[in-house]
Amino acid sequence: MARYIGPKTRIARKFGEAIYGPDKNFERRNFPPGQHGANRRRKTSEYGLQLKEKQKAKYTYGVLEKQFRNLFSKASRSKGITGEELLGLLESRLDNVVYRLGIAPTRAAARQLVSHRHITVDGGIVNIASFQAKPGMLISVREKSKSLEVITSSLTNTSVHKYSWLEWDQNTLTGKFLTMPERTDIPENIKEQLIVELYSK
Repeated sequence: MARYIGPKTRIARKFGEAIYGPDKNFERRNFPPGQHGANRRRKTSEYGLQLKEKQKAKYTYGVLEKQFRNLFSKASRSKGITGEELLGLLESRLDNVVYRLGIAPTRAAARQLVSHRHITVDGGIVNIASFQAKPGMLISVREKSKSLEVITSSLTNTSVHKYSWLEWDQNTLTGKFLTMPERTDIPENIKEQLIVELYSK
């Protein structure tokens, strides 16, 4: 599956926040890219704000347009609030769950671990990053992969994130997807209502 592999600092500067995690280059130049980035004062239209929010969500979770549109359609058919349902579906993607459990330092690294068959779901190998985790599923590091440096380093250098919708067992390197996350459980700075308004046009 295709994904964005371009310069990440440029994208972070575009949105004015380090959406890919700590970035020294962004900290030095936290203004929009381009010749006049530091001096641009042009007012953004309502449509521009909505489009920017959608793009930020896509880049944050590593999802391309077609996938994102499909997730929005699924969220809009659910009984809950569309914007919150959309973020819940993005959070329950397997690569994001692996990242939230602390197995990988970034979503990109988590995606690679999944695609390289280092992650199992309920005991079976799953190599599809967009796989939707469901309540009760067990997400584990494959036995042969537990000594991988990227995994041990991530679990050592970063405290395993604590989320009420996830459970983690450090001894077996296994996490449990307890329930779909509520909006208050999701730390991402995304104004989902703007995305809903964009697709509602």
